[in-house]
Amino acid sequence: LWPWLLASSGLSALVQLVTLPFFPDSPSYLLIQKGNEEACRKAIRKLWGEGDHQAEIDDIMKEKDAMASTKTLRVLEVIKERSLRWQLYILVTVMTTLQLCGINAIYFYSFEVFHTAKFEEYLIPYVSLGVGLCECLSSILCSTLIDRFGRKVLLWGGYSLMCSVLALLTMTLSLQHRFFWMHYFSVILIFLFVVFYGIGP
Repeated sequence: LWPWLLASSGLSALVQLVTLPFFPDSPSYLLIQKGNEEACRKAIRKLWGEGDHQAEIDDIMKEKDAMASTKTLRVLEVIKERSLRWQLYILVTVMTTLQLCGINAIYFYSFEVFHTAKFEEYLIPYVSLGVGLCECLSSILCSTLIDRFGRKVLLWGGYSLMCSVLALLTMTLSLQHRFFWMHYFSVILIFLFVVFYGIGP
C-alpha cells in the first residue's frame, strides 16, 4: 500500500504537466514583466470572459508604477536598513522557532510511542498517517481562523499550547512504565501537538 500511496503524489504532477501548457500566462506577468498590453488583454478575456476589464488593467498598471518606484535591496542592505530592522527580527525569530519547535522530533519518535502504547505493528503506519492527516486538516482550519483572530494570536496561542503539550508529553513518557494508561495519553498528546502546530506556526 505504501508504494502506491507514495506514487499517488505523482498523479497531481502529471495532471499539471498535461494541463498547464493550455493555461494562459498571468495578466500581471504579461503587462509588468513583458510590457505586452495586448497579450495581457487577451489573457484577461480568456480567464474572465468578454467584457470591459479596464479597471483590472489599471490596477496592474498601478502595481507596475509602484514596483518601478521601489528600490530593490540586496541582503546586506536589508540588514543595514534601520526601518526594516524590526521586521527582520520578527522574520528570523518566527523562522528559527519554526525549525526548533519540536515537530520533527514528534514525527521521528511517534513510531516508538505508538509501539510502546501496544498498538499492533500493522496499525502503526495508519496511526502515523492519521497524524499527518491531522496536520493537513488543522492547516485548512487555520486558513479560516486567521481572518478572525489574526496571525499574531495564532502564533502566540499555537506556541503556548505546543509548549504545554511538550511539557505534558515529557511527563507522560517519563511515567509510562508506572501507569499503563500513560501510553495512550502520550498518543493523544502527539495528535494535539500536531493540531496546534498546524493551527499556529
